This record gives sequence, C-alpha cells and structure tokens, in this order.
Amino acid sequence: MDIEVSTPSILFPAISLLLLAFTNRFLGLASLIRNLHDQYKRQPDPQILAQLGNLRNRLLLIRDMQACGVLSLAICILCIGLLLLGFKGAGVVAFVVSLLLMFLALALSLREVLISCRALEVHLADIEELKPRDEPWHKHL
Repeated sequence: MDIEVSTPSILFPAISLLLLAFTNRFLGLASLIRNLHDQYKRQPDPQILAQLGNLRNRLLLIRDMQACGVLSLAICILCIGLLLLGFKGAGVVAFVVSLLLMFLALALSLREVLISCRALEVHLADIEELKPRDEPWHKHL
C-alpha cells in the first residue's frame, strides 16, 4: 500500500473534534462530581456514593478516550514525518496504528455513553413511579 502525505492529514480535523468533544464531556463530568461531592459533605447519602462510583468509572473511560485520541494525533504526526523522510512502509504502519487508536477512542466513547444512559434511566424510573398512571406520557412534556 502506498499513501501520500495528504492521506494522514485528513485525520487532523476528525481527531481534533473528538478531543474537543471528550474535553467537554470531561468538564461536564468534573462539574457534576464536584457538586455531588459538596452535596455529600453537607448531607451524607449512600445514593450519592453510588452515583460517585458510576461517575468514577465514566471519568476513567474519558481519561482513556483522551489518551487514545492524543496518541492517535501524535502517531499521525509521526506518520507524516515518516512519509516526508521517505519511510513509506513505516508511515503506513503508523497510519494504521493512528486509525486503530482513533477507533479505540470511539469505542470507549460509546461505552461511556451507554453507562451514562443507564444512569439516566435510573433517574427516569424514579420519576415514572411518581407520575399518575392514567395520564398519557406526552402530557408531561
């Protein structure tokens, strides 16, 4: 397989957008953790501890997502350097590794979203138990 220098360059915008999205997730999660921490310090509640455990797992996933994204970008830069220096074979290998790391970051992102959705479903279940059963769900929107 033969690739040009412009081929790995197409990954830069995609990886940059992923890193931005991952950073936004991290900032939102950090804010939520800080709020729950303060709330727990004021009034200890086992449910908050359970939520913090879930958030810790999500935080670790986001850390790994960001690490894969950064490594993907760094190896993509290495790929471009290898191609410019004439090391086509090594450049192709670096490009494939960069793609694999980007794929891994996306897979971790999907895992984090699924965990987040599961946690939100628990909150929705609490609300659904409180609403009257005889009213259609759309009247509560």
